[in-house]
Formats: sequence, structure tokens, C-alpha cells
Amino acid sequence: MQRSTAPAPLLDTRALNRATLERQLLLRRSALSAEEAVGHLLGLQAQNTEPPYHALAARLEGFAPERLSRLMADRAAVRIVTLRSTIHTHTADDCLTLRPLVQPARQRELTLFRTGLAGVDLGRLAAVARELVEAQPRTMGELREGLSAEWPDADPGSLAVAARCTLPLVQVTPRGLWGRSGRVALTTAEHWLGRPAEPAPAPETVIRRYLAAYGPASVRDMQTWSGLTRLRDAFERLRPRLLTFRDATGAELFDLPDAPR
Repeated sequence: MQRSTAPAPLLDTRALNRATLERQLLLRRSALSAEEAVGHLLGLQAQNTEPPYHALAARLEGFAPERLSRLMADRAAVRIVTLRSTIHTHTADDCLTLRPLVQPARQRELTLFRTGLAGVDLGRLAAVARELVEAQPRTMGELREGLSAEWPDADPGSLAVAARCTLPLVQVTPRGLWGRSGRVALTTAEHWLGRPAEPAPAPETVIRRYLAAYGPASVRDMQTWSGLTRLRDAFERLRPRLLTFRDATGAELFDLPDAPR
């Protein structure tokens, strides 16, 4: 089938702004539950503990902080390093699927610490770290200490970072609960949630969810959002089922056919 040579429709800055605000639930407050909103947005930035609560308060009708706090206490939502190698609050389901999806980006981080990890078998390190954090949640200091006992000649900080890159480590509560405080203590997502991680979803599945929450968007936009690279082929496979536009700079934008614009 021959692709049309007609230029894609232009979406100006205001049109893109309105579309993004609509999908981000920021034009009007939504009746979604806290769990539904976190899932729709594919997670909330959570470098600090309070921003996810503020993010939902700006989006949801009658939101009370206890609603998100209860999800975390019930282990239906967790704090974990995922997108762009930053901490996000995700639903339990997304934690167990999105983290495997972005694992290649987390592995790339290890190149920054290769000097401190000389002679360390990363498979063995992951196994030792898993045993440590599943025996009981560990702080990064405790993880450094435990791993240094196995590799006394390696850099302790690099060992702990390598554990966090190779394993899906969640911050256990009370860290992140509204009105509570607690040190950062880590265990594996599988151990905390009581079920195994899912296989990484097909990139096309996540692209469609991303566009529903952030579109219209370019390939580069999604790569920046996710920290992943080489997503062009997945967008091309989806092209017959998507609409295309261009922004004021001429960049190609993809979108779901029935999404609000």
C-alpha cells in the first residue's frame, strides 16, 4: 500500500497544549479513582514523597491523600525506580510490567560504575542482593555493607547501585505514606507484592497507553519520557492504526484515532 504524500495536518502550540492537558486530567477534575488515575498516567513522579499526592489532588474530584496512602499500605501501589531512572509511584500491575520494559535502560547505567565493579559477576551480585533484601528490607547502607562482605575489593557504592539496577527494588512502607515518615528500605517487587514479575509488554502496547496520556507525541518524545531508545520500529508497526500530525517545527506526531484533540 502506497503511503500518502500529502503533508500531515498541523497542530499548533495551543492545540497540543489543550490535548496534553485534557489527557493529563488537568482541564477539569476527573471522577477516576486514585488507582485508575495512577494507571492512566502510567505512574507519577515521586522523587520526593509528597508530589504524587499533590499531582492527584490537582486532577481528581474530592481526592483525599488517604486514598493514595491506602493503596500503598495495601501494596496496590509502590515506589520504584523506573522511567528515566527516577522514582515513580506505579500501580502494582505497572510496577511488574513497566520495570521489565525499561530494564535495558537501567542496565546501561552500569557502564558508569564499571571501574568500581571490576571483577564482580553481576549475576552473582543480583542473587546475593536478592537474598539480602528478601530476608528483610535493607537500606542502601545496609545493602552496601552486605555486598561488600562478598566483594571487599569492589567499591561499596557501586555494588549497591548495581543491585538497584539489576533488581526491581521497591521502597517499602511506611516510606511514602501520607503523614508518616520512614527511611528508604528496599526489597524486591516480587517479594513485596507476593507475585512474580510479568514479561515485558510489547512496546506497541505501552506506546498506545503513552499516547492516551501524553499524545500527540513524536518518537523522540516517548523515548525521552521512558528512557528507552530505538522505538521507531514499534511506532512504524503501529502506523496503520494511528493518525499522524506535525507540530510547528515540522516534527511528526503520532496519535490514537479516537483521542481528544
